[in-house]
Amino acid sequence: MSYHAAAALQAAVYQRLTGWPALAGVQVVDALPAGNRPATFVLLGPEVVLDRSDKTGNGAEHRFDISVISTQAGFLAAKEVAGTVFLALDDAPLALTSGVLVSLEFQRATARRLGEGAARRIDLTFRARIDF
Repeated sequence: MSYHAAAALQAAVYQRLTGWPALAGVQVVDALPAGNRPATFVLLGPEVVLDRSDKTGNGAEHRFDISVISTQAGFLAAKEVAGTVFLALDDAPLALTSGVLVSLEFQRATARRLGEGAARRIDLTFRARIDF
């Protein structure tokens, strides 16, 4: 098992999302923006990595969240951006600087209101299989 591909996976996901034409103008970050936040943005989130090595070689499964956070009224704006994130990443052919991406699949999404309902958050969970 190896965790050394985690940074390479994050960099490839970031590059894919920031280069996706339908997400032009949507900020993609890996930490909450300081100061005045955009009305809607994409946050690269937590991940869990599991060993998937076997006698044929080393591998790891990365389960990671991509969150869409929006202060726009209702869920529509957040759902539109979340749908675009799905289209950009589901089964995307990402090139990694460490390891080989075998698969990248959407797992689930959870939508909820934050605080007193002033913001919306949609967490999309993806699973990436990386072999070494």
